[in-house]
Amino acid sequence: MPKHAYLSASSSHRWLECPPSAKLCAGIVDSGSPYAQQGTDAHALCEYKVEKHLGRSPTDPTENLTYFDSEMDECTDQYCSYVIEQVEEAKKHCRDPLVLVEEKLDFSKWVPEGFGTGDCVIIADDVLHIIDFKYGLGVLVDAHENPQMMCYALGAVDQYDCLYDIGTVKLTIFQPRRENISTFEISKKDLLHWAEAVLKPTAALAYDGKGEFKAGDHCQFCKVKATCRKRAEYNLDLAKYDFEMPAMLENSEIAAILPQIDELTAWANDIKDYALQQALSGVEYDGFKVVAGKSNRKYSDEAAVAEKVKAAGYDPYEKRLLGITAMTSLLGKKKFNELLSALITKPQGKPTLVPVSDKRPALNTAKDDFNEN
Repeated sequence: MPKHAYLSASSSHRWLECPPSAKLCAGIVDSGSPYAQQGTDAHALCEYKVEKHLGRSPTDPTENLTYFDSEMDECTDQYCSYVIEQVEEAKKHCRDPLVLVEEKLDFSKWVPEGFGTGDCVIIADDVLHIIDFKYGLGVLVDAHENPQMMCYALGAVDQYDCLYDIGTVKLTIFQPRRENISTFEISKKDLLHWAEAVLKPTAALAYDGKGEFKAGDHCQFCKVKATCRKRAEYNLDLAKYDFEMPAMLENSEIAAILPQIDELTAWANDIKDYALQQALSGVEYDGFKVVAGKSNRKYSDEAAVAEKVKAAGYDPYEKRLLGITAMTSLLGKKKFNELLSALITKPQGKPTLVPVSDKRPALNTAKDDFNEN
């Protein structure tokens, strides 16, 4: 049976934790999504703006983008500004840093047939900086020991260390829609040690479909997550708790359950979505049937509705103040700040229980208030 290059850098967080999942996912075609295409469009715009700022002659892709809007325009402007700032910083280390945009990086020395594309790679004496643009809103991405970026860094070190005396590697996630700029630094020595001690042996297992299955946060984008038996076992462990009597659980038991709640909910929804798609294709599940869900009434022709209502002597439209994003687009960022910055507030978000590893500061609780009195 021929082997295929399926150990991508973008999925490395998964196959490093669950090596045999790589082979299971290899034969499943990714159907894609509007979000993926939106990200592709944003990356194309990023590439164009950075290349243009660097004095090169790229082709403007804007008219061919499916999801271009003012938000994408602003976010890619922010990314371009950040990249140029980092290029200027690199010039402090040498006069002629190498700036690569959408560069193919080969790390097959450690991962069979491994390669990926670096959004921006800045190479100078002493410092290699990899910058990865993330346009998604759903998942906050952290650069700390991020295996995708570490794989990219290995590819850059392997190819360019002979030209520049690289000592430190900087990895940055630039995620503007989440107001997230996350940077992690690692020495070249430690990066290469990780590559030999962790990446290379695990990639060898994954390539051959060997190793142990493991469930966890890394399951989120796995193509077989809905039917994976290990993930089912992992989540069904919660069945030993009696959720009908939560008041009877000890605090220590609740603390043990909390980390699994989000994963359990996600797993249950994945099972439901998978079962629905299977049922629509003809699979029958005992005790279940497919029916039409609830729907809301809507106008079949809004323009015709408006004309009829106006003809009857009524105003069919309501007037609303533009939202902050739309108002910023109308006025421009500079004018918006000049006119309205004093009138913008950001109320505190709804209290949320999260792990202590979360970077947000803790709120005062009733216990804290009691202790302060």
